[in-house]
Amino acid sequence: MKYFKLNFKYIIAIFSFALLVFSCMKITPEKGPLVLRQSAAEAMALAKEITEKTSIKLAEGLKVSLWATDSLAPDPIAMSIDEQGRVFITRTNRQKNSEFDIRGHRNWMTESIGLQSVEDRRAFLHKIFSAENSKDNEWLKDLNGDGIHDWRDLAVEQEEVWRLEDTDNDGMADLATQVLKDFNDEITDVAGALLIRKNDAFIGLGPDLWRIEDTDGDGLYDKKTSISHGYAVHIGFSGHGMSGLIEGPDGKIYWGIGDIGANIVDLSGKKHFFPNQGVIVRCNPDGSDFEVFSHGHRNTHEFVFDEYGNIISSDNDGDHRGESERLVHIVEGSDSGWRANWQYGKYTDPKNNEYKVWMDEKLYVPRWDGQAAYIIPPIQNYHNGPTGMQYNPGTALGSVWKNKFFLVEFTGTPSRAHIWSFGLKPYGATFKLANEVDMVGGILATGIKFGPDGALYAADWINGWDTKNYGRVWKVDVDDKNNDFADIRKETKKLIQDDFSTLTLSQLYDNLLFEDQRVRQKAQFELVSRGDSAIAYFDKALAQTRNQLARIHAIWGIGQLMKTKPELGEKLVGRFNDLDKEIIAQSCKVLGDTYYQPAAEKMIKLLQNNYPRVRFYAAQALGRLKYAPANEALYQMLTDNADQDVYLRHGAVLALSRIGNEQMAANMSTNKNFSLR
Repeated sequence: MKYFKLNFKYIIAIFSFALLVFSCMKITPEKGPLVLRQSAAEAMALAKEITEKTSIKLAEGLKVSLWATDSLAPDPIAMSIDEQGRVFITRTNRQKNSEFDIRGHRNWMTESIGLQSVEDRRAFLHKIFSAENSKDNEWLKDLNGDGIHDWRDLAVEQEEVWRLEDTDNDGMADLATQVLKDFNDEITDVAGALLIRKNDAFIGLGPDLWRIEDTDGDGLYDKKTSISHGYAVHIGFSGHGMSGLIEGPDGKIYWGIGDIGANIVDLSGKKHFFPNQGVIVRCNPDGSDFEVFSHGHRNTHEFVFDEYGNIISSDNDGDHRGESERLVHIVEGSDSGWRANWQYGKYTDPKNNEYKVWMDEKLYVPRWDGQAAYIIPPIQNYHNGPTGMQYNPGTALGSVWKNKFFLVEFTGTPSRAHIWSFGLKPYGATFKLANEVDMVGGILATGIKFGPDGALYAADWINGWDTKNYGRVWKVDVDDKNNDFADIRKETKKLIQDDFSTLTLSQLYDNLLFEDQRVRQKAQFELVSRGDSAIAYFDKALAQTRNQLARIHAIWGIGQLMKTKPELGEKLVGRFNDLDKEIIAQSCKVLGDTYYQPAAEKMIKLLQNNYPRVRFYAAQALGRLKYAPANEALYQMLTDNADQDVYLRHGAVLALSRIGNEQMAANMSTNKNFSLR
């Protein structure tokens, strides 16, 4: 994100408006959990006043309404929406006093960049904020009231999760419930990631990803379990913490952290050491089968899966003059090239300020001849300060917005903030930008999510970079004239809210063919939960040819079942001659992800397939399987590619590195073919 200071007049104007807002609010706290209620009349009156004072620009055919007013949605960072359409947000308190931005403490930079683990960071904070240094740290609030300004004051402020509801169905939230208040270790970061599921939820705030549960059914989360630990190694830029929690089509939980880094030991005891770069990781909901999916990110913040399981995101820039953020297609094993080391020389080291690796080697721009070969470059440079991101699941908004991505541009001021919509078109094994629309201007959104009703909800930070104890949620939708998805949206909402555990196998099969990605995935996951009885229905979906997306969900479902029945992999090997090349590609991907060794021999010939995505996923799978007989075919794939498609090059090189024949690779250093060298 870009850094700037608000001028004094702007601050006074904001403060005055905040006082006006709160003078209109009649929020009533209740006993028990912290609950805020607002009457319909009060909500409507305040919404009218706020809307009139807010300058919002919309693309043609859209409308916007205020869904939650200021006190119901304070300081929203991450947002998630459950099946019933209730909006959940994380509220940060720790940003006020307990989480630091290195730009405000430049004397810490050299030592901070040398930290290697979260325990190193704990020791650093204990040293800086020791009791003996209390007088030097009087700028730090004495939050625990012991008369000493020390690290113990960093262990007071807690992060919160709030649930917002429209209980009277009048189109505005009228009830906000604090469902969780916790997490106040001295090294706890801001709660930047949230995923709400039917029976549990996940919240990400360094140094942990937590699984939280409501064990007594009272609507409040009362149990927490750390399923992954070791995030937020450095004190870096604020807002570069954990984010992007999402459930993948393989049933795994995905999330990321920015370049404040990670040093993780997973449940199997394996170490994953990435202290100076951002990573995207995945694991099962219980923390098992943990993997670092990709690395070398600066701050991807949020990412999405399209209907084919491709991960698309936008990565923040390094704040160098002349640089821009990057639209990225992220694949397993990829390195985007960013290291936190590239950041700080321009602030602190006059001897080395003139050479900037990131800039001078042009690591931040799309593919060009001579660019470093170890990175996956961006699709293209893109808009500033990307935060929230969504993909149209198929029935949201209207037909004009189908197959579109939606990305927030967070700039610290609403007048320069936007929500962009864009499309992608295939380009070899990756994509190119197809078009874009300035969808919404004037809302300083942190997160966006599609609700079950097909509208796009945006959590509004309102202004600036710091907390202010109020916030909003807006609802963006197509106007009545352009609501050509009205009927299918109603059906989608009903299916999202239905209890699929009560459906028959035949009904679940029908929902695999549904137009909305959320419904298909819900049906897929429920079929997987039925075990062996679901296999015949996945077979049926895979055998039909009228609905490609249902076939793909069947492949993903079979992949999930392979955890207990690996022999099901033969069903996917049987698709290597399918007339639909995407079905072959998806089969290769799943067979590689599940380490199905018997597929390897037949996969080698797919490295010569005329569909780039087949070649890419076959190479990726052969590498995960560490299948040594594939070496020559992989080198031939590199020769044929001639450095033209960086994704094909990545797939083959990553496979060769995982297979690990070092002598064969060394021999290529003198080969006359440039691509092999």
